[in-house]
Amino acid sequence: MITLLLVCLPAFGQQRLSRSEYISRYADIAVSEMKATGIPASITLAQACLESGNGNSTLAREANNHFGIKCHGWQGASIRHTDDAPDECFRKYDDAEASFRDHSDFLRYRDRYAALFNLEPTDYKGWAYGLQKAGYATAPTYAESLIRIIEENGLSRYDTLEEEWLGELPPTPMEAETSIILKPHQGNKLYTASLAREIHSTNGVAYIFATEGDTYRQIAREYNLFNQEILRFNDRKRDAPLHAGEVVYLEAKKNESAPHLDKHVVEEGETLRDLAQRYAVKMKKLYKYNAITPGTEPEPGTILNLRKPR
Repeated sequence: MITLLLVCLPAFGQQRLSRSEYISRYADIAVSEMKATGIPASITLAQACLESGNGNSTLAREANNHFGIKCHGWQGASIRHTDDAPDECFRKYDDAEASFRDHSDFLRYRDRYAALFNLEPTDYKGWAYGLQKAGYATAPTYAESLIRIIEENGLSRYDTLEEEWLGELPPTPMEAETSIILKPHQGNKLYTASLAREIHSTNGVAYIFATEGDTYRQIAREYNLFNQEILRFNDRKRDAPLHAGEVVYLEAKKNESAPHLDKHVVEEGETLRDLAQRYAVKMKKLYKYNAITPGTEPEPGTILNLRKPR
């Protein structure tokens, strides 16, 4: 029995990962996520090391959750764990790669982090301080902790591992969510109307900004549309006053959002219609892509699909 225990002890000891072992195991996933989203691999790895205790935390071991992301409208498997409060709900993943991907989505598709993607992909210090400023963590030394992990372990090498593809990173969220001023040519159905109001386009769909006193019925007459048409274009069931500055689409919205705007992290107070108007996507498609019952709203923190899940 003593001999058996002596043989087993090293095996149990090897179950705990060192930081260098953890980095070696998951560096490729972090680099892959950088190529897909623009988040520096060094930042992803440092956050994973810190949040998961180098992969040794209960959440990492039992739920493949390497970033401590809570449920927030999550429809997949979950695990209960005491963190800020007793018995909280955390997301459970099939593998570590799914956890890293969800973390990338959480940053790329949340408005509070959008400005970080305008930084150079090698500016890990800017990212670290930006995450702290945006409220990613409450610890006052969070940015310094990330920078220390990056510099002590040389993680910045993963940000420049393949410099030739740094110029091929996806557009930033701000670049992807573009709106342009339309200049319709004479003969276009919107040409005459464009002489009176400025017409914009997002996701290839024309719209105007309402002014004080506008109604859908009035705008429909102005643009030679049926009242029911303009209501359908804007996911409304009946005519209603409009607030100054409100977006009014003049043609049908698209079935999917623009490229590189695959998802959106729902913030407090946002409704599905708000997002349908923002991204020029039909509301009925958002219900379908996210298995949401029409008439209900997603919880804050839900990662909402804006395109058909592939």
